[in-house]
Amino acid sequence: MNKNDLVATVADTSGLSRADATKAVDAVFDSITASLKAGTEVRLVGFGTFTVSKRAATTGRNPRTGEEIKIPASTQAKFKAGKGLKDALN
Repeated sequence: MNKNDLVATVADTSGLSRADATKAVDAVFDSITASLKAGTEVRLVGFGTFTVSKRAATTGRNPRTGEEIKIPASTQAKFKAGKGLKDALN
């Protein structure tokens, strides 16, 4: 499922127009992104938790040349599925 499929599903199940469903989906994504940028976790009970994780800088190797390269520190978004989502899948 891609974003367009998600918008279509939200529009069908909620009775919203496609334009309103697009705004709703975008608002949810923007809210999650803003919270993660601020360093706070997003906990959706029954679905899962989005958190921010910091990765330290490391050194790696270019597989083609064997040359050492520096991999800079970065911030990653992580998702942990909640019990409700796990139960629905199993």
